[in-house]
Amino acid sequence: MDSNRGLLTLRRNGRETMNCSWGTELWDQFDNLEKHTQWGIEFVERYTKFVKERSEIELNYAKQIRNLSKKYQPKKNSREEEEYKYSSCRAFLMTLNELSDYAGQHEVIAENLNTQILSELLRYVQELKAERKSHFHDGRRAQQHMENSWKQLESSKRRFERDCKEADRAQHYFEKMDADINVTKADVEKARQQAQIRHQVAAESKNEYLSCLQKFNKDQSEHYYTLIPLIFQRIQEMEERRIERVGESMRSYADVDRRVLPIVSKCLDGMNKAAESIDPKMDTKQVVETYKSGFEPPGDVEFEDYSLSMRRAVSESSFLNARADTRRRSRGKLWPFIKRNKSPPAQQREPFAQRINGFMSSKHRSLRSLKRGLSLKLGTSSEDYSHLPPEQRRKKLQAKLNDITKDLQKEMDQRDALAKMKDVYVKNPHMGDASSVEPRLEEITHNIDKLQLDHHKFESWLADVEGKLLEKGDTQRRQSAHYDSQGHTPTGNSCAQNRESPDGSYTEDHSVETQFKSRSTEFDDEFDDEDPLPTIGTCKALYPFEGQNEGTISMAEGEMLYVIEEDKGDGWTRVRRSEEEEGYVPTSYIKLYFTDTSAKGAMTYI
Repeated sequence: MDSNRGLLTLRRNGRETMNCSWGTELWDQFDNLEKHTQWGIEFVERYTKFVKERSEIELNYAKQIRNLSKKYQPKKNSREEEEYKYSSCRAFLMTLNELSDYAGQHEVIAENLNTQILSELLRYVQELKAERKSHFHDGRRAQQHMENSWKQLESSKRRFERDCKEADRAQHYFEKMDADINVTKADVEKARQQAQIRHQVAAESKNEYLSCLQKFNKDQSEHYYTLIPLIFQRIQEMEERRIERVGESMRSYADVDRRVLPIVSKCLDGMNKAAESIDPKMDTKQVVETYKSGFEPPGDVEFEDYSLSMRRAVSESSFLNARADTRRRSRGKLWPFIKRNKSPPAQQREPFAQRINGFMSSKHRSLRSLKRGLSLKLGTSSEDYSHLPPEQRRKKLQAKLNDITKDLQKEMDQRDALAKMKDVYVKNPHMGDASSVEPRLEEITHNIDKLQLDHHKFESWLADVEGKLLEKGDTQRRQSAHYDSQGHTPTGNSCAQNRESPDGSYTEDHSVETQFKSRSTEFDDEFDDEDPLPTIGTCKALYPFEGQNEGTISMAEGEMLYVIEEDKGDGWTRVRRSEEEEGYVPTSYIKLYFTDTSAKGAMTYI
């Protein structure tokens, strides 16, 4: 009764302490639980590996996106940097910057996956392995204790069984001896004593067996209702924590992406805003601002009446003079930058040349001025930007003037600050030496003087070019008004003036240049047999000039050349070295000596 009461108490206590079912439902599944928990650890390790690979993918993706953004960023001091004055290029730059921020968010994802999930899971897996090992070690120890208790019970049981059999045999032997009349009384008494001893040993074995049985039942009850449920409960709690930890990691995995979504959305909004900032009208206006030269288009070609010469009798001498005159004039029609080709027979080119002779005579000055502008474009730029067209020159001068103004204001601020510091040092010598400020103050004063001179210089150049542009604008408006009121284009000197581009013109119209080149090449043969331009003086080279651009000629320092066309205001003088070698040189590189007394006389352009 006491034993049964104890077993019920153990069962009741076991049920009260168990809050889960593993201890009762899986009391005999120790090996399967061991396999299941091992699988759980392997699952956590597999998920950890997944997070690690995802982090590496995010990091590599961010690196590739960032490299892509850097690849298409404008290079410093390159032509690409100038392109970003257009809204479409600026929008592309904004997109690249947003893309770089977008790549940064993927780097944040990779970092958070490593710090918040991966490192925690790696540490947790080690803790989980140690805890599992401890629980199953306790379970094996409890099982070993039960096995030992069972062995003791079996041993006492076998011994009790053996002692009982020996006591029974001793009793039968005593009864047999007692019934035999031939056996002495001493033998009977000896058999009786032996039987009693065997009965006493059997009783002792019985008591030992009962004791082992009670102990085993108690251990078994404690094993299956207390120890194993407690161990399995801890294993179940460990497994539940593992499952919960995996769930938390998966939630964190999703939250890592969700936390960067607002910033990614802002990056995408920035890309949309950049696309919306593209303004086609502004870009086309910027093209005008970039390439506008400020020149006026050529006017109408004047009508040249040759019918008047038909009314006069033409003598042989006048015809020859006229022919010589024509030959000299036609020599000026040559395109100055095209090499002469071998002339075909005069009979083959004469009829066609007569047809276009008048047209070329009216255009050769425009072509020469245009080509000079192209040569100047290829050459080195001057400080006053005189090699640029008027409108572009005005913009460059204005930008330079703005930069000088900023630098001047900066230097003046530094000067004022140093002056105040000097006053403080003079009044309080213990704070510093006033003489230590003098060198820097003198340097800044020198810089201010230099910047003021540059400011005045660029300001005068800007005023000059703006005055010329304003004058040309007024002239063009007057001519336009006259055209509207009269219904035709004005003629005379104004037409001649408008027909030619200003000296040193600059153009980006390569189709015009190609058209002029093709015409000049086509008509070059017409003038190969013409007389060369007459020499109007000589010049001496003050500096060496390489003459690498087309239409120019090289010269060495101190070399004497023939002048065949003076400077027309574009900074270039046409000279000749021999019959087959002539071209343009910078006027500032030579000293001129005119042979004609009606000319400017001996002058030096330096």
